[in-house]
Amino acid sequence: MSDPTPPAGSSPGTTHSGRVEGAAHGASASGAASGGHRIDISVNNHRVRVIHQGVTMADTQGALTLAETGLPEVFYFPRGDVNMARLESSNHTSRCPFKGEASYFHLRTEDGLVENAAWCYESPLDGVQQIKGYLAFYASRVDRIDQTS
Repeated sequence: MSDPTPPAGSSPGTTHSGRVEGAAHGASASGAASGGHRIDISVNNHRVRVIHQGVTMADTQGALTLAETGLPEVFYFPRGDVNMARLESSNHTSRCPFKGEASYFHLRTEDGLVENAAWCYESPLDGVQQIKGYLAFYASRVDRIDQTS
């Protein structure tokens, strides 16, 4: 699974992950469009997991799938379904003109930190409020992001 290109306004190397082509989703939870750019957020009724070094970092049946113009889909996990004991706040931030300011987390592993492996929008912009309280992970910084039926 490869990482998509970074969202507009992100720093280099801050690509977002969670790509699944042809994934089935629940009903659309939102839609925001601006100048030909569109973001759709759908409830994902599948089980979605993040696994790194054999440890489950997130496991949910309550994910949101964010589809954004020109980028692969990204899974957002409810904070309560993320192993927050394995995450450490980072000082890194980035700004997306469509979603707002992202805060990042390092992933704690037995081999040390995986820098800026996850991100969230604490105060997302209008039109994407559904992702508040959810986290996403970079596919390139974890071993697997799986979606199953």
